[in-house]
Amino acid sequence: ALAPRCGWVLPRLEQRLAVPAIVSPATARPYAAAAKTAKKDAKRTRQEKVKDKPPPRRRPLMAKPVDDVYLTWLYRRPTYELEQAVGMLKKFQELDFTYPKQFVYINVSLDMALQKKKKVDPFSSSVTLPHRFTDEVNKVLVFTENEQEAEIAREHGAAIVGGVELIKWILEDEIQADFYVAVPAIIPKLIPLRNKLKRKYPSTRRNSLGSDIPKMLQFFRECHEYTVEDENIIKTRIARLDMPTEHIIANLKTIIHDICTFKPSNYDPIVRRLVIRSATSEGLLLNLDGILPQVQTAEEKEEEPAADEDQQKPVEESVST
Repeated sequence: ALAPRCGWVLPRLEQRLAVPAIVSPATARPYAAAAKTAKKDAKRTRQEKVKDKPPPRRRPLMAKPVDDVYLTWLYRRPTYELEQAVGMLKKFQELDFTYPKQFVYINVSLDMALQKKKKVDPFSSSVTLPHRFTDEVNKVLVFTENEQEAEIAREHGAAIVGGVELIKWILEDEIQADFYVAVPAIIPKLIPLRNKLKRKYPSTRRNSLGSDIPKMLQFFRECHEYTVEDENIIKTRIARLDMPTEHIIANLKTIIHDICTFKPSNYDPIVRRLVIRSATSEGLLLNLDGILPQVQTAEEKEEEPAADEDQQKPVEESVST
């Protein structure tokens, strides 16, 4: 057979050689789009039903169990007075035959919220406890370039004394201390250490910058330090279990009162929850009444001067007569 000449067109040849058009799934299966839309509507309906469904009613927690054995999650956690809780910890130690001189700890949950979106930044602090419970002495480094001040620092128990030559060794972690104190004359030369020491950088706010070297050394060698962890938790030891109950209570209140100074008194108390425990016992939730410092309201402050004026009036009248 001879090939067709150029320009010849066979009947229906264009239809056979034409590339078929791409057909969308929606066009090929018109029911698919409708099924997809129905599925979305059903899902939306289920979500709306879940939202409209009232939350499951929880059984209210009971106050006090009747039996010795009970399910703890059915009852509210009991709270104890401070003196009662310390007595219970001592009793636990006797019943369990554990170490009598174990440490006593507190876990403090904090309310760091202020107005709007502001909050108290995590902090650390040092405080002198009224009753020491350990013979450990903190390692204190003193910055000074005065030879007389250096000699005084050594006499009063400074672990390390020196000037700017210590900066290199501190930056390279060759020298480390628990606390760093300095005299005002050398503080401009210690700026390279600001990022390295962070909160331990000498400052007047932390009482680690001053001219009274013996006083600073006495405080920082014996002070107790605590730090906020996980943004709003403080875990620290406060005493030993064999100490008198009143000594344990005094140490606890000293730390709590120091914590309360980090939030203005016109807000809610910073201490939200307080648990005391020993190294081997369960934690006991404390009743905060009588532990937190008393805060005077503005009305009470206004009433006091008025009362003083009333007391002075009879005296003035008697003088005038």
